[in-house]
Amino acid sequence: SLPAKLINGGIAGLIGVTCVFPIDLAKTRLQNQQNGQRMYASLSDCLIKTIRSEGYFGMYRGAAVNLTLVTPEKAIKLAANDFFRHHLSKDGKKLTLLREMLAGCGAGTCQVIVTTPMEMLKIQLQDAGRIAAQKKLMAAQAQLSSSPAAAAAEPAVEARTTATQITRELLRSKGIAGLYKGLGATLLRDVPFSIVYFPLFANLNKLGQKDPSVKAPFYVSFLSGCVAGSTAAVAVNPCDVIKTRLQSLQRGVNEDTYSGILDCTKKIWQREGPTAFFKGAYCRALVIAPLFGIAQVVYFIGIAEFLLDMLPKHRA
Repeated sequence: SLPAKLINGGIAGLIGVTCVFPIDLAKTRLQNQQNGQRMYASLSDCLIKTIRSEGYFGMYRGAAVNLTLVTPEKAIKLAANDFFRHHLSKDGKKLTLLREMLAGCGAGTCQVIVTTPMEMLKIQLQDAGRIAAQKKLMAAQAQLSSSPAAAAAEPAVEARTTATQITRELLRSKGIAGLYKGLGATLLRDVPFSIVYFPLFANLNKLGQKDPSVKAPFYVSFLSGCVAGSTAAVAVNPCDVIKTRLQSLQRGVNEDTYSGILDCTKKIWQREGPTAFFKGAYCRALVIAPLFGIAQVVYFIGIAEFLLDMLPKHRA
């Protein structure tokens, strides 16, 4: 049933995000740093420096936004894919690869309704620590060159901005369109991701089914979700880099600004080289693999069906 699918998708998203959010934070910071302004050398370096400067919970900056909106996002994505697969199938026959890709395309298009504002807010909070650290470093270097005594002074405490404050400011200054900045880039990332992910997952999962009418074991669904998720994540990483750069409202010292997808692509290619489009690719694979592995296990186990079945018994 649709309610069960929505609940399963939501639970799957909550569990997955909680497990992998620190890696996602590192991915955002690695993708946003530009040549000459590198604060972090790798995933581990980013996480270590984040803990030292912002504490353990600094790795979860922006998690509240993600946890709040990931439920409808994952619910829409998984339920929409099932909806399109059902309506594209003819008389219960096996879907062709093209129809599986069309179903994934429909799911990716539907999810951006929630994904775009969620990513927009999350990126501001995730990247705030990198920009603050960069400013402190630049200030310390300037003070050291002018006065060693001033450099030893206690640095100013960073005033943390909340998602609510960012939302209010965007709505006040730009209206609802402010929350949908980078919509085109989000579509450019999520539609191809879903086109690759869902058919690949479905076919990998079928390999573990002894009978078409019987669900594959949970570990097959988990491994299929991991492999399909990491493959799709790396394939669309250039689009994710562009989306992250476009949705960042604040820039570090001497960092480029962009007017759109083409301008962003051109500047990254010319100033940072083609390898810049794969910044954070391994982080994204590490995030997406367990996220979708966990999501598919929860979704296919059907926790919601159990809960919904229990309601009439409880009332009785």
